[in-house]
Amino acid sequence: MEKSVLQVEQAASVLKLLGDKTRLTMVGLLFHRECCVCEFVEILDMSQPSVSQHLRKLRDAGLVKERRKGQWIFYSLHKGSDVFPLLESLFTFLPDQQEKLDTLEAEGKRIVCE
Repeated sequence: MEKSVLQVEQAASVLKLLGDKTRLTMVGLLFHRECCVCEFVEILDMSQPSVSQHLRKLRDAGLVKERRKGQWIFYSLHKGSDVFPLLESLFTFLPDQQEKLDTLEAEGKRIVCE
């Protein structure tokens, strides 16, 4: 399997996008499983419009995909993206976000939109 090499501009764009703590946290959460907007609202203690704006930027950059289920939209990492290997490498150096998902589940707020 040949390793793809990113252009400097592409890598810089992704790193700039992830320079925002909220978006970096969102991507870290998505390494564990797909999440609905309502889960991000709970975990990040932010408004739904604000969460959706961050997710739109991640989607527009090709980092995340969305899947509709009724009126809800679930987000997951776009593992087929050219930049996914960069994300994988980056997150080996950052704190795991699983604890936030565990807390959400313990509080009975996991996927409250289903």
